[in-house]
Amino acid sequence: MGTNILIVDDEVGVRDSMNEFIELSGFDSFVAESAEKAIELLKTGDFQVVITDIMLPEMSGFELTSLIKKEYDSDVIVMTGYSDDYSYEEAINVGASDFIIKPVRLEELLLRLKRVLKERDLSQERGRMMEKLQKLAVTDGLTKLHNSRSFYSQLEVEVNRFNRYKHPLALLLMDIDRFKDYNDSYGHIEGDKALVKISQVIKSCLRKLDSAYRYGGEEFTVILPETSCKEAQFVAQRIRTVLDTDKFKPQPGKEVNITISIGVTQYCPQEELSEFIQRADKAMYISKQKGRNKVTALIPEEMS
Repeated sequence: MGTNILIVDDEVGVRDSMNEFIELSGFDSFVAESAEKAIELLKTGDFQVVITDIMLPEMSGFELTSLIKKEYDSDVIVMTGYSDDYSYEEAINVGASDFIIKPVRLEELLLRLKRVLKERDLSQERGRMMEKLQKLAVTDGLTKLHNSRSFYSQLEVEVNRFNRYKHPLALLLMDIDRFKDYNDSYGHIEGDKALVKISQVIKSCLRKLDSAYRYGGEEFTVILPETSCKEAQFVAQRIRTVLDTDKFKPQPGKEVNITISIGVTQYCPQEELSEFIQRADKAMYISKQKGRNKVTALIPEEMS
C-alpha cells in the first residue's frame, strides 16, 4: 500500500504545485480546497499525513487539525503565510506534527514530510512493541493461554463483579495425569506439543465469556462467570471426555492417551480468593485419589 498525502489549501496554485511535486516524489497525493472537503476524503480514505493551511474558508486549519487528531489516524503538517499571527507552539498544541511558513519551499516541505513519516513509523513500531510486551506479560509463551499472573488479576475482577451482581462464579482446576511419565518417555519437545494440544482442547470447550489459563507446569485453570457449580461440572466433563478420546502421537506409529483430573467449585460470598482456589485444588486432588481422569466438585457447606 502506498503512502497517501492529503493537501488542504483554498489557493489552487499552491494546491496544484504541491500536489504535483509530492506525486513526483513518489507519494500518492490528494487535494481538498476546504476543511469540509478534507473531512469527506478522510472518512473514505486512509491518509498518513495531512498538509493544511491555517486560513481556510469556514473551518480553520487549526480546527481541522484538532478534529483529525481526535477522530483519524493521520499526522498533520500546518502551513501559514501569517507567521506573526501564528506560532509553532500553537500548532503543536492543537496536535500538529510540524509547522511550516509560506511561501513554502517544496524541497523543505519534502524533508519535513519525510521526517514526519519516519517519526510516525517509529511511533507505530514502538506501539506494536509495547502491545507485544503487554501481551507477553499476561500470556504463556508456549500454550498462548493467559498465564497465572493474568489468572489472579482476572479472578479478582470476576469476584468483584460477583459481589456487585450476585451472579454465580465457578472455577475449574486441572492437572494432566502422569505427565512426568510422558515427558520421561518421549522427551520435553513432545511434552510441549502435548501441552499445546491440551490447551487447544480446553479452549475449544469454552464459551466466549470463559477464560483459560496455564496455572503451572501441567496445571490449568478456567474461570467460568455466570456459572453454577453444577453447570461447571458439565464443562469439566466435556473437557475430560474430549481429551480422553483424543490421541497423541509422540512417535511414528505410536498412539497415546493423555487424561486430566479436574476439580470444580463455586465462589462463596465474602470468601478470600485463596480459599476459593484451594477448594478447587482440593477437588482436583480428590479426582487424582479416585483414580485420575475424573471430575470432582466441592461446594461450600453454606451453599449446599
